[in-house]
Amino acid sequence: MQPAIRPAELSYLLRREFGKRPPWENHRSYSPRSANMSTNRSVLIALVLAALLSGFALLGKRLQAQSPESGYSAPAPRAPLAPGDIDTTISRAYVHVDKTGFGHEHGVESLLKSGHLLLGANQNAGELVFDMTSFKADTDEARRYVGLEGSSDAGTRQQVNDNMLGPEVLDVKQYPTAVFKVTSIQPIRSHRPNAPQQLQLDGDFTLHGTTNKITVIASPINANGYTRLVGSFSILQSDYGIKPFRKALGAVGVADRLTIWGDLWIAR
Repeated sequence: MQPAIRPAELSYLLRREFGKRPPWENHRSYSPRSANMSTNRSVLIALVLAALLSGFALLGKRLQAQSPESGYSAPAPRAPLAPGDIDTTISRAYVHVDKTGFGHEHGVESLLKSGHLLLGANQNAGELVFDMTSFKADTDEARRYVGLEGSSDAGTRQQVNDNMLGPEVLDVKQYPTAVFKVTSIQPIRSHRPNAPQQLQLDGDFTLHGTTNKITVIASPINANGYTRLVGSFSILQSDYGIKPFRKALGAVGVADRLTIWGDLWIAR
């Protein structure tokens, strides 16, 4: 162990390096004891300063490591939408599931994976891809949208989701998406003056591995740089190879017919 530096030796070193007396020698009551106390204070201050400098240096290295020049990959900015692109962050699909027997009605919401529509096109008018794995039953928003009152507890929602997404119904592991390939989007002529504009979307809807032709009637509204397109259509689950859920020997179940709404925000 190195011997401790005595105050006199420290004073000599400071005078030799800086040409000044240490602060404690300029004090009127200078004594070896006071020098020792001052030395301890100086050492403590030096240690605190060293710790602060070390912390700043570490912070600087971390910031440098996160800089673009150091290869840090920040989250990629969202690509701007082209005209006709569906904004999937705010667009939704909603489904009203009716009941049979002692069953319960349900409201379901889902996200879109992608989409693009060309309003007014009479061929190759676009495509909507629905994320079947995102289906959530009986959220408050979904129930309100399809006209149902009240809410459902978390346990019941989970049970409904498990049945709906499982292999006996939607089988989302095997069929993770549904696709509406739109062939044409044309305005519907009305003989009523000042009637709100409506559009007719015709195309092929693929669900659960089965494709059928459908027609959707929708209303466009210009809002906040988008065309908001809201429309609905109905299907029979059995037309797509889906067996409507039943239990208790059929006493509790859901209806074959589903009503589906699209609430789409299209970039202009």
